[in-house]
Amino acid sequence: MINILRWIALIVGAYLIGSVHFCRLIPLIFLKKDICTLSGDGNPGAANVFTSCGWQWGLTCLLLDMAKGFIPVFAAIKWCETDSLWFTALMTAPVLGHAFSVFYKFKGGKCIATIFGEMIALLWITPIGLLLAGLYILFSAVIKINPHRKRSIITFSLFLPTSVITELMLGQTFIALGCAVLSVIALIKHIVNKNV
Repeated sequence: MINILRWIALIVGAYLIGSVHFCRLIPLIFLKKDICTLSGDGNPGAANVFTSCGWQWGLTCLLLDMAKGFIPVFAAIKWCETDSLWFTALMTAPVLGHAFSVFYKFKGGKCIATIFGEMIALLWITPIGLLLAGLYILFSAVIKINPHRKRSIITFSLFLPTSVITELMLGQTFIALGCAVLSVIALIKHIVNKNV
């Protein structure tokens, strides 16, 4: 029972921290700038903070968005069992919070920084995040795909099957399922938002 309560607390906490849009709050509080209004896509994301507020604010917001994914996943890796559907739910929670925030009428960002935060935490048990980073680098620097929306759709369309196959081969079923869910959320957010 204590283990279940720990999982529930972690998942709810991860969703709530994921729902906090630092890229929206920090520029609003410190610079009196509404990133969603200033950006062409209305997205509360770090790229828009970099563009509208400068690299210092952009980097701060990027790191905070990554931390939303990193902290809960890393905590679960250290304190809980990763071979569990609970772990898949935990992987989903911060990204779902960022994409569909309870604090912003279930609207939100495109989740890339939060997903990368999770991938960094997962490096303690699997190198799957390197695959996602490699795909982004490939389509950003080698086979240049623009705009960013199209690049992200192609990246996550490829990451979904390759991460699932890789993790299943490594015997990490619930991480495979988590990678699939994260990919689907990212795809939904990029396909629906046609302004990027």
